[in-house]
Amino acid sequence: MLCYTTYGEFQEQMNERYHRTGQRLQFPEMISRMQQKGLLYPEKPTFEFNSDVDLMTDEEFDALTDRIPMELNLEEVSSTRKNVFEDHLIPEARDVYVIRHPRFTRPYMHTHNYFEIDFMVSGQGTFFFEDEQRVMKAGEVCIVAPGSTHDFLIEDEKTICYTICIRKSTFANAFLRQMTKKNILSYFFQTVLQGDSSPNYLLFFTDNGALMKRTIRHALLESVMMDEYSNACAVAQMQFFFAMIVRTCSKTLKFQNDDIGADFTTILRYIQRHYQDLTLQDLARHFHYSEPYMSTLIKKSTGHTFSALIRELRLYDACQFLASSSLKISEIADAVGYNSADHFSRVFRSTYGISPQDYRTKHRKDAFVPFKADAAKND
Repeated sequence: MLCYTTYGEFQEQMNERYHRTGQRLQFPEMISRMQQKGLLYPEKPTFEFNSDVDLMTDEEFDALTDRIPMELNLEEVSSTRKNVFEDHLIPEARDVYVIRHPRFTRPYMHTHNYFEIDFMVSGQGTFFFEDEQRVMKAGEVCIVAPGSTHDFLIEDEKTICYTICIRKSTFANAFLRQMTKKNILSYFFQTVLQGDSSPNYLLFFTDNGALMKRTIRHALLESVMMDEYSNACAVAQMQFFFAMIVRTCSKTLKFQNDDIGADFTTILRYIQRHYQDLTLQDLARHFHYSEPYMSTLIKKSTGHTFSALIRELRLYDACQFLASSSLKISEIADAVGYNSADHFSRVFRSTYGISPQDYRTKHRKDAFVPFKADAAKND
């Protein structure tokens, strides 16, 4: 059975319940109460907007969001679930679905099999993850990987947080493919979000600029439109949003390894800067850890050994040199930290299946010379 309400009417009932009784409800519980009180509509409310959403203040767009209809399948929202699946929340034939996170919800740790991205626009909320919690503030973005036990609570009427739900298959195909292993943080980012072995989240600190807000606003509105183009447009908006996050990840990404008690991104950045001649002993000494402790930290946080991370960085840069420079193989080997060209060539061949010279021949990027083709024809 389908029925309807609006974001604003739902939130108004949540606010009233909390201020009158001090009690919070989960989404299904409030919908059930609204049904009992006859507050749901049998027909979908009209939703039109003529204003330029790009020019709206946060408060103006929030007021517009209040008017957005919410379609409810009472059979689907009849009970709370600790394990939420894609089809319980993301509409059929949709890959991306954006909502405004409700306020005054009852704490309820849960998992789901899709990716969740929480973008704090204003105010603050509390993010719960496994056995930890932290306050998220305006401009912060949290990406929660599938299978992670978590919750997010807003305890005031003004805070604005948008939650983006993305199917796992869509995330892998449309978002992770944008990334290259151009640095150790990108490598780590993919490892964390693609790993199925343990729950994970990544936290970013953005400048909360107009461009990021505008992108999320349009993705939210595309989630409402539901026409034949809206899904593709919503995916495109989120690809852009995700690309903006990745662009600044080396400066703003924070991954806290609470089991070991370290901000692991600080270590990753150090490896990135010094990989050419860095040893595990040097790294451990710099951070005042023992070598076994540092080795465990790296392995537990990334799933890879120190030597594997170093090899990844060296060979990536080597590929760039081979494709875009005229340096000799021996000079490239030296530039990326190998003591001999022979050793470099053996490692390169074992990794890519071809020699450095064959890779250069296959991937060489010749400099662009304007009108070169036309000049050749006239000779």
